[in-house]
Amino acid sequence: MRNSLVPLLGPAALILGLALLAIHPLFWLMGTWFDPAYDSSGVWVAALTAGLLLWSATSPLRIASSRQRLNGLWLLALTAAVRLLGQWLGINTLGAAALAVDVYAIGLLLGLDRRVRPLAPGWLAVLFAFALPIERILQRCFGFALQQLSAVGACAALNLGAPVQCAGIQLQWQEQTVLVDLPCSGTRGLLLLLLLFVTLAALTRPIWSRACWGALLALAAATLGNSLRIVALAVGLVHREALGGVDVLAEPWHSTIGLITLALSALPILLWAQSGRGDAIPVSAMPLGKAGSDVSRLLSIKPLPGLAFLAVCGGIVALPSQPLDVARSLAAPRLPGYVAAFVAQPGTLTTQERDYFTRYGGGAARAAYGPYGLLVVSTTAPLRHLHAPEECLAGAGHVVRYLGQTGGPIPSALYRSTDPQGRVWRISVTYVSERGEWTTHVAEAVWRWLQAPGTTWRMIQRIAPWEWPVEATETFDVAVWRALDLPPSPTLSQLPSVQL
Repeated sequence: MRNSLVPLLGPAALILGLALLAIHPLFWLMGTWFDPAYDSSGVWVAALTAGLLLWSATSPLRIASSRQRLNGLWLLALTAAVRLLGQWLGINTLGAAALAVDVYAIGLLLGLDRRVRPLAPGWLAVLFAFALPIERILQRCFGFALQQLSAVGACAALNLGAPVQCAGIQLQWQEQTVLVDLPCSGTRGLLLLLLLFVTLAALTRPIWSRACWGALLALAAATLGNSLRIVALAVGLVHREALGGVDVLAEPWHSTIGLITLALSALPILLWAQSGRGDAIPVSAMPLGKAGSDVSRLLSIKPLPGLAFLAVCGGIVALPSQPLDVARSLAAPRLPGYVAAFVAQPGTLTTQERDYFTRYGGGAARAAYGPYGLLVVSTTAPLRHLHAPEECLAGAGHVVRYLGQTGGPIPSALYRSTDPQGRVWRISVTYVSERGEWTTHVAEAVWRWLQAPGTTWRMIQRIAPWEWPVEATETFDVAVWRALDLPPSPTLSQLPSVQL
């Protein structure tokens, strides 16, 4: 009996090592699906991936080449290297991304591309990658560039009807000033269209040249579709009276326009998939085989290599992280002893916040000034440290809604937050660099920081009761700027505008 179990030692060690590597990234990824701070729909993408995999795997298997099965095993080993990098850099997303490689390897081992109901394992892996919090990553790293691109496209389209003055993200058309705010960058629409393209690619298994053409088509459709949405909203604002007083920025009109333009953007991708069904990579005309050939390859793993792999996996999990994007050590920002007529009542950071800044550098301080609250975060690594209120407050149980950019004396991103006790707060946020740069969104702060790494950025967050007069909160904002000796606001941001 003992001798009969020895051949199973290698495969068992291999499987245990892979499970050891996958368990933490998998639980972290599943946590993002249900954490309000991430606002992720990844659980539905994961369900779609699993459904497609089962749909294909339950069909008869055609014999695949041994080289493909061997590639599957090598890819499973490759994920160990990827997770080593993610563990060392302290980047959970990188470790979770290796799960997509696992999906690809499993697809190869199951021979999904050689079945009666074939799927492309590579595209199925890309589909699973959309279960990661990609929207947050894309918005943070490329949101500002997408915002600029959307503004350029909308400006060009509006210019066909009447002259339009464009200054960055601000458009002046028909005596109406329109601001293309960051949520209008089209990040969510882009991800939905790419998700559609990847799903269709997994089903149709296009050749590489056609797949590249489809990817470019999806990107172009997303960009043009978002510009079309902005144009429709701008036209609706200008011709509001002709439309019977309909406010296109209010629901359900705002969402309806978005859904219509998204559907129009999806049409070229659907036509691409329909026209390319005959160009799919052919399934080998081989006799039906047994799935046992894949299992036999797994069972052929020798005990020594299997145990060595398990030991390596244990070392990877135990490896201490050395994040590269740690901010240099900064003292907690010094808040003024008083602002306007209010004396500071220093607040304390939570244990989680203190541990975070101790580990990753940077600093933060908060205080209350009468009915107002002030939080200042200072960091040289905004990609890790700076978060919008809808992320951190949502994680604390608040219901947060972004309302747009204010046009007062201190340009800010404005949020309405309802805490677990039912109290409603007005949250105003501005990001300022030591070089005097201003922005109301983390994405732009990250974009500008990438151009000058090492620059210190500060998040200035002000909190006031929602029922408090707007004029009083604006007066407090000005007093905060004077007390913190911050640079004056840009002239452009003081122009009256409507956010799309």
